[in-house]
Amino acid sequence: MRRALGKLQTEEEESDIDLTPMLDVVFIMLIFFIVTASFVKEAGIDVNKPEATTAVMKERANILVAIDSRNQIWIDKRQVDPRSVRANIERLHAENPQGTVVIQADKDSKNERLVQVMDAARAAGVYNVAIAANER
Repeated sequence: MRRALGKLQTEEEESDIDLTPMLDVVFIMLIFFIVTASFVKEAGIDVNKPEATTAVMKERANILVAIDSRNQIWIDKRQVDPRSVRANIERLHAENPQGTVVIQADKDSKNERLVQVMDAARAAGVYNVAIAANER
């Protein structure tokens, strides 16, 4: 009887599955996906963009500037004074030199504010500037 019990215990130990390698692979994959994920950047506010028939999706839009209906400028989820737009764009462009500036102007905002932001982007050395619009 004692011998049968010992044989049963060894068979049970041999049939256990070691989950450690599988967990290692899962954690490595998790780290890989976190590191390679491209995070969506937001300007900080929801803008009611105008519609355009020629609107095209921009792949590498890294510097987002929003202009709301009250002509306030938003960069990185904070309101920015119009005089400091250039400095903010220079800082963001230094972090990612291949990035483009996308201006999300509300359709009720003034054209003057849009031109000010475009001038600030060009003065900061970024000439690849796009204006966001919804597709019709």
